[in-house]
Amino acid sequence: ARCQCKLSAKERKNCGYPGISEAQCKKAGCCFNSSVRGVPWCFSPKAKKVRKICPADPHARRNCGFSGITAKECERKGCCFKARPVGVPWCFYHREVEE
Repeated sequence: ARCQCKLSAKERKNCGYPGISEAQCKKAGCCFNSSVRGVPWCFSPKAKKVRKICPADPHARRNCGFSGITAKECERKGCCFKARPVGVPWCFYHREVEE
């Protein structure tokens, strides 16, 4: 994403090699900006910001526990817990969404 390439010159971490073209740099998943001399023009993007959410659709749940797991045991594993509806996992993994 474009916002991942908005870094100050001193934050840039080299992601290419001398003479790399903009196309080659971007093909490698890196950012390219040649407007500042003396710093890498091909550089690593910022990490994506993600947050964990518990899926709202009960049928999208991926089991994270075992039959009879308590809410406390489930949450200790870092998972979501919701004791309904019947027939789907009550202890289930988070989904990661980009911000």
